[in-house]
This record gives sequence, structure tokens and C-alpha cells, in this order.
Amino acid sequence: PTQDPVHQISIIQRGMAAGYTMYLPTEEKGHTSKNQMLEQICSLLGGRAAEQLTQNDVCTGASNDIERATDLARKMVTMFGMGDEFGVMGLATVQSQYLDGGMGLNCAQETAAVIDREVKSILERCHQEAIKLLEDNREKLDEIAGYLLKKETITGGEMMAILEGKDPALAESYSADAGDRRRALEGDV
Repeated sequence: PTQDPVHQISIIQRGMAAGYTMYLPTEEKGHTSKNQMLEQICSLLGGRAAEQLTQNDVCTGASNDIERATDLARKMVTMFGMGDEFGVMGLATVQSQYLDGGMGLNCAQETAAVIDREVKSILERCHQEAIKLLEDNREKLDEIAGYLLKKETITGGEMMAILEGKDPALAESYSADAGDRRRALEGDV
């Protein structure tokens, strides 16, 4: 619920990407909460979870998502004070902020090993949550995947229409209606 809405999903291979899911923010965000980060990690691991659930196998397609999820979990533990083991202790700093933005650990090797275990624990919990969400919604997963296979690229509105049990071919009118309803609620109409 805290994540930006899906704008577009594609299974057309472009460069190294075998496909993508594009999100567009609806509002400017200054700070990100721990729950938002955990949901983002869960979302990033959704592709791998779907592979495991539907194909009983995995492929290299989720590699960038896994890298991003790992980076976010590591920052939660080392920079943002959101880990269970170390609490608010800062264990890393940004190195070369204006160049590559890499992270440098400020801790002993033993502490780094504990950091790795905590990062792994966060990733495993989020991965299991992604699997559970997809298992609980397997019928919708299959319906969206089938529609995506036919069209190759779909909008977030089409995906939401399927999730809501509506005809995805009419998705643009659904999203326009939703926008009109949102503006009306906000007093803009």
C-alpha cells in the first residue's frame, strides 16, 4: 500500500533487461519509513518469487532487482539505523558522494559478518512475504501474466483492472474515473 503505482509492465527484452516494471510516484517524498522500505524489498523480490512459484525454477532475469533489494536492506542496517541487531548505530558512510556514491563500512570484520546475516534475514523475510502474496493471489497472477504475454506491454491501469475483476481493455476509462473520483474527493473538480 505504501508503494508508488505501477505505470507500465513490459516483457519485451531491451538491452540487458528481459522486461521491466515501471513505477511513477504520485507525490514527492522526502523521507522513507522502515515499512515502506520493507515493502519495496518485497516488491523487488516479487519477480524471483513469481519464477519460483510458476516455473519451479529461477533465471537471471531478477538479478538487478536482487541487487537493488540487497543494497536497500544493507543501507537499512548500516546507514539508516533500522536493523534489529545494531539499532541506531551507524555502521557505514557514503564514500565519494559526488562520484559513485559507494558505501564504506566503519566496523570490524566480525561486525560485518553480523551485518551480512541481518541483511540476509531481511531479504529472506521479504522474499517469503512476496511468495505468500503471490500464492494467495495466484489466480490474478496467472491472469495478469496471460494478458501480458498477449500484449507484451501493459499499463498499470490494465493491471489494476485485472486485479479489480474488470475488463483490462477498458482500463483507460477506469483510471480516468479513478482520477476524477480522487480529484472530487480532494475538492479539485
